Amino acid sequence: MKKVYSHLSAEERVRIDELRNRDGLGVNEIARRIGRDKSTISRELRRGLWFASNENDSYRPYRPKRLKTGAWTARPFYSAMTAQRKAETRARRSRKPLRMAYDPLLSWVMDALRKGWTPERIEGRLKVQFPDDPRMRVSHECLYRWIYAKPQQTLDLRQYLPRGKRRRTRAKGRGSKGPRIPMRVPIADRPKRVDSRHEFGHFESDTVIGTAPSKRCIDTQVERKSRKLFARFIPDKSALATARAEYDIYSRIPAPARIDRTWDNGTESSCHLLVDEALGMPAYYADPYSSYQRGTNENRNGRIRRYLPKGTSFDDMSDEDLQAIVQEINDTPLKVLGWETPNEVWYRELGKVMSKTSHPKTSVALTN
Repeated sequence: MKKVYSHLSAEERVRIDELRNRDGLGVNEIARRIGRDKSTISRELRRGLWFASNENDSYRPYRPKRLKTGAWTARPFYSAMTAQRKAETRARRSRKPLRMAYDPLLSWVMDALRKGWTPERIEGRLKVQFPDDPRMRVSHECLYRWIYAKPQQTLDLRQYLPRGKRRRTRAKGRGSKGPRIPMRVPIADRPKRVDSRHEFGHFESDTVIGTAPSKRCIDTQVERKSRKLFARFIPDKSALATARAEYDIYSRIPAPARIDRTWDNGTESSCHLLVDEALGMPAYYADPYSSYQRGTNENRNGRIRRYLPKGTSFDDMSDEDLQAIVQEINDTPLKVLGWETPNEVWYRELGKVMSKTSHPKTSVALTN
């Protein structure tokens, strides 16, 4: 059970005075007898020092017989009354105003939290949006403490955070199980330059599953450099439905901006050769149980799940509803992008690649 910290009481200070000055006990024994940590006792003994002198004739209990008062000639002793007086003074001392007491900052932060922005994203965006206003600043650590503080518990601000607590990720994958995908090309064969994310046009792919008994799913594609998300509803998780959704997404993107894509090992990508040949866009496959190799797509899927949690049926949703969610995700600033949005980076990079080539947008019809 987690320990709860509390300040020493006046009675405890008197007891420390007795044990230290009358009985001559050490820090460890005093801590054991009053049920406090030894570091608490050590700090208290340093804070509550009293210097005996002719100028200070105040009464103190349990005065050692060997004490000789003089003009600041005696060594200091712990005094319960002195320690209590100092503690009360510290408690009354004015403190730095609370950061979140500034109304414009509070209002801005609340709006950002309701949008689903993380505290770190809020911290970064404040610096960009209010570069000359030092009052519009708050660190992500301060925000987390403020969200979990008692006064905010009734607001239940924790519901706006992506996760209630941090989770440790798997460092290494496990062995492969299940059927292999035809003509599967492992991620080890993917060009190494893709890993750096300096080159535009490399994608990651996955499927977001709806709740049973509905079979409706969401096919998601994410560009690695800009983190821009593309998504389409598919009637089920079949390989052909997935291939058609992929074709529908990529055929609308200029050829220079779609180089390759990286899948996990789900069977919904078994028809990847249809898309490979139709668009000239090869597919690579991450190692089994190694989702960190497709971390961008997993992150974007997590953002979708904040709008559509597990157990949500997709049957009553229209494509317009899905695209509204995608648009909001793509318009959210990211720290990894220097607090730019995926849409901003996407269109800038798209303009660069299109200015370097005169190739028209070409594609071949995908048939059953």
